[in-house]
Amino acid sequence: MAKGITKRSEDYSRWYLDVIAQADLAEHSSVKGCMVIKPNGYAIWEKIQGQLDKMFKETGHVNAYFPLFIPESLLRKEAEHVEGFAPETAVVTHGGGKLLEEPLVVRPTSETIIWSTYKKWIQSYRDLPILINQWANVVRWEMRTRLFLRTTEFLWQEGHTAHATAAEAEAETRQMLEVYRQFAEEYLAIPVHTGVKTESEKFAGAVHTYCIEAMMQDRRALQAGTSHNLGQNFARAFDVTFQNEDGVSDYVWATSWGVSTRLIGALIMAHSDDNGLIVPPRLAPLPVVVVPIWKSDDEMAAVISHVRELTASWKGKIDFKVDDRNQYRPGFKFNEWEKRGVPIRIEIGPKDIENKQAVIVRRDTGEKISIAQDQVLQVVLQKLQEMQEALFKRALEHRETYSFVVDDLEDFKKRIDEPGGFFWVHWCGAQACETKFQESSKSTIRLIPFDAQKEKGKCIICGSPSQQRVLVAKSY
Repeated sequence: MAKGITKRSEDYSRWYLDVIAQADLAEHSSVKGCMVIKPNGYAIWEKIQGQLDKMFKETGHVNAYFPLFIPESLLRKEAEHVEGFAPETAVVTHGGGKLLEEPLVVRPTSETIIWSTYKKWIQSYRDLPILINQWANVVRWEMRTRLFLRTTEFLWQEGHTAHATAAEAEAETRQMLEVYRQFAEEYLAIPVHTGVKTESEKFAGAVHTYCIEAMMQDRRALQAGTSHNLGQNFARAFDVTFQNEDGVSDYVWATSWGVSTRLIGALIMAHSDDNGLIVPPRLAPLPVVVVPIWKSDDEMAAVISHVRELTASWKGKIDFKVDDRNQYRPGFKFNEWEKRGVPIRIEIGPKDIENKQAVIVRRDTGEKISIAQDQVLQVVLQKLQEMQEALFKRALEHRETYSFVVDDLEDFKKRIDEPGGFFWVHWCGAQACETKFQESSKSTIRLIPFDAQKEKGKCIICGSPSQQRVLVAKSY
């Protein structure tokens, strides 16, 4: 275990915060409930942002930006939406030293300001679809905060699209959920379940909310992304109509979808260990660090010169850093880069140069191998791919180990805390039974899965007929 990091087995919550601190990812701000994302943490967000942005554009979306402030009257136009967000909103009442004529809400999400704008943009079916994404910050007045997972202000992306038909809107909603699933599994290396939220858990103002759910190492669920079919609710609220191909006026169909810096929290909790952060190679800001080793000034000059020569041809093929700081010993550097989660460390000293070899160390397993120097780049690229796949496999095995099919309520209540995990249970669909889950076990129905086979059974709460199982877990 690295110095300064609590063991996961002792205090998982403390371990999480220790990993963030030791990896220099973020810290609490002087503004209560807000965080400062430090360069190492923001670099991970940039990698997440860059890959997702590419995936969004490949599906035909473009980026735009809408105001941070929303007139209170706009927010109130969609009654269900404003009711859902009312406890979380921050409101500006004064500006320029004067009382504002109308209070301004600091955006908790942008549906209302965007749909008031879309009203000006849309007249005909020829104006559709509109496929816009926004990278922005939002404010939700959280009572209990935790770095990356839940803060008063956080960074995210929010897609907002407009369509001519219900079928197009539904296809968009499912498509973007699939983008999130693909990103979670192929880049975050986190397996996820996909499905629909229950009526009580769906987004305020949505017809349906679809989500991806991931299991963390403490066997709790984390909602890692959502995609909402908004139907015509916001179009009706803001009177956004269009003339269809038959010349008939109709309301526009809408979707919205988003992920946030919560994904960094997911990355930490899914992969890291008692020695610090572990970053999947595809999202690592620094995949490889080379640490030259020397004992004297003469050795230092020779080793650094050799390392520079060795790595000269790597530029453009892989991102790397040569840590040639003279004020720190190699052991300090090894520990620092381990805590920061750099996937591959390469060590080269005088004996390695003499033997024409280098030592490669993999962050996730600690595997250490010596290889010929002319093979270093090839082997490093191979090890990065192996590590990406191994992290996903390990996370999947963990999820499967702690996933259970349960039919007895008392058995479920005993196991939800220890060992915890994902529980597949029958549910009749009644909100009263869903509420009893929460009241009796502090767990929630995370989703109704898309891919579940129909299976007749009895609701674990009331015994009424059920057609399929749902996913229940404690969550963040």
